[in-house]
Amino acid sequence: MADADLHIDCRAAEDGTWLCGVTVSDDKSYTEHLVTVSPAELARYGADATSLPMLVSEAFAFLLDRESKESILREFAISDIERYFPDFGSGR
Repeated sequence: MADADLHIDCRAAEDGTWLCGVTVSDDKSYTEHLVTVSPAELARYGADATSLPMLVSEAFAFLLDRESKESILREFAISDIERYFPDFGSGR
């Protein structure tokens, strides 16, 4: 993730789920992603509403260490990362 910049904007949905828009950019291009985080996922990863942007940032740092921004799904729940990378969350 050495040269990527992240912009994260999280907002609460009516059902209590958080919707986080993430833009990943470098000097050549950018990608946009939507990450959902349920209240249960917040608790599971030891986060709350105030630390949510940090959780999403750490998730993208994790992903970008393993794949290009173009390979990251455009829309996913944060716990979906574990389906592809079982070690996600083990370092929290």
